[in-house]
Amino acid sequence: MSEDLGTSILESSRIKLRQIVDQQGLSDVAVSVLVKPLTPEEAIGKPGRRDFPIIEGKERVIEAQILGARGHAFTDSPADFVGKLGQILNLPLKTSRNRALFTATLNAVLRYLDLAEKTVHCKDEEPEKCGQEIASYIFKQWGKIRVGLIGLNPAIAEALIDTFGAENVKITDLNKQNIDSAKHGVEIWDGKKRPQDLISQSDIVVITGTTLVNGTFDSIMDCIRDCNKDYLIYGVTAAGICELMALNRICPYGRNN
Repeated sequence: MSEDLGTSILESSRIKLRQIVDQQGLSDVAVSVLVKPLTPEEAIGKPGRRDFPIIEGKERVIEAQILGARGHAFTDSPADFVGKLGQILNLPLKTSRNRALFTATLNAVLRYLDLAEKTVHCKDEEPEKCGQEIASYIFKQWGKIRVGLIGLNPAIAEALIDTFGAENVKITDLNKQNIDSAKHGVEIWDGKKRPQDLISQSDIVVITGTTLVNGTFDSIMDCIRDCNKDYLIYGVTAAGICELMALNRICPYGRNN
């Protein structure tokens, strides 16, 4: 997660972001940060399928805007914020609210500096196509292997099951309404209790970037490294952190503006 394995990925990212802000001379600039929750339609448009967590009201996308650049992050604790970049950099990262504010802002800063791409969520039919692209990419790179999905994205789950077979896909989620239910023949495991089971029984683990906001990312990555597994982090939330920390990310249809 960093050179210092005792430091969380967000704290390591904050150190690197501070260095970039100082190098770019932004630390003393009156940079306004506007963060606001987006409606489902603002965030992902009107996809054909209606079972995405944001449409069902389980999560929201917040948007940070800095000097015309935008950055998104998924969270179950959306909040408004208007202030200076320095205030965001000094937030204690102990709550999902603050982690979301920091992550969205980091994405917007790196997009403004052209240091990160695809920091804005895809729309309309693209979220469904995304699942197909991810499944296709994994198959081309690794062949027919066992895949673990951490964070139930229904389009990605369906595409992985179609491509690799229900017997080769494991899924965990934190939403209590999903746990112990089944998607296309695959039981959804409790993301708090069984991430290690999923990782140990998978050849590659596909991880939602939302884990960076909900506080579960570090323990997941520790287990992936201990088990020597391949991984991909998907989505816009992880855009900036993956760039800063050299982590494997996939986001086929993310946008730059």
